[in-house]
Amino acid sequence: MGKHQIENKVRQLRFENGQMTQSGLADKVGVTRQTILSLEACRYSPSLELAFRIAQVFQVPLEEVFQYSEN
Repeated sequence: MGKHQIENKVRQLRFENGQMTQSGLADKVGVTRQTILSLEACRYSPSLELAFRIAQVFQVPLEEVFQYSEN
């Protein structure tokens, strides 16, 4: 089995939405800025609940924020 990774467009979406800060997004979804930083660097895979909350903030489908890949 290959390595699986969840990739995301969180950073891109933040900038497309008024250059939202990591702290601003963290406040909206109830996590720390460090969690958002780790998500953007693909060092952390979000819970399903957090993934949905982030997608709701940007008002886009979950698949537009997070993509699953097999390397």
